[in-house]
Amino acid sequence: MKMRLDRWLATLSLGSRSEVREWIRGGKAAVNGRIIRDPALSFETEEDRPALNGREIDGRVMRHVMMHKPGGLLTAARDAKQPTVMDLLPPVYRSIGCMPVGRLDKDTTGLLILTCDGELNHRLLSPGRHVTKRYRVLVEGELTETAVDAFAAGIDLGDFTAKPAELRLLGPSLAETVITEGKFHQVKRMFAAVGNEVTALHRCAFGPLELDPELREGEWRELTEEEVRLLREAAGMDQGAFR
Repeated sequence: MKMRLDRWLATLSLGSRSEVREWIRGGKAAVNGRIIRDPALSFETEEDRPALNGREIDGRVMRHVMMHKPGGLLTAARDAKQPTVMDLLPPVYRSIGCMPVGRLDKDTTGLLILTCDGELNHRLLSPGRHVTKRYRVLVEGELTETAVDAFAAGIDLGDFTAKPAELRLLGPSLAETVITEGKFHQVKRMFAAVGNEVTALHRCAFGPLELDPELREGEWRELTEEEVRLLREAAGMDQGAFR
């Protein structure tokens, strides 16, 4: 992605647009080892290497993140009253527009994907793509094969009918379910419809990606090139170069 140097450095949350212009004109900025004094010169954000005051900076504005979401945080870009998952990331991620792909309820834990790629985000959530989400669920009461059959048939939730979903019983009150939708409180509502209140909900997988077992709650890492490729494939996007 080509971007003016002043906008690029400001987007990286290094300073205001006017501040970075002053730094550039003062000879404090460099790209690929060369001092640049013209704020209007454009560079490739994913290829060129910026530096400020002699310190090289990660200039990428296209980033993708895997997070192990903890309970108690909103899945939102920002909220005036409550902490959000974005508070776990350095400020630059908000500045470059890294956004959660879909939502996990405040008390839900597990795999959350965040990306700066708006098209990828949109396609992964599109109902027509049928991208799966796998959850581990703990409920009150005992689960039965009747619930398995109900999930497989699709459950009428009043305002909509949930599409057929896989339900695998792991214990009397423990199960895993795989859905292809992501409507508000959907998993909790599906279990309530078969007579079991959800007491703990954890997302294990989103599409082709499994939650990295090395990530503890609240930890995150950037996706690998292969993980981004798999997500783009699930979204039906041409592979092209790594983004």
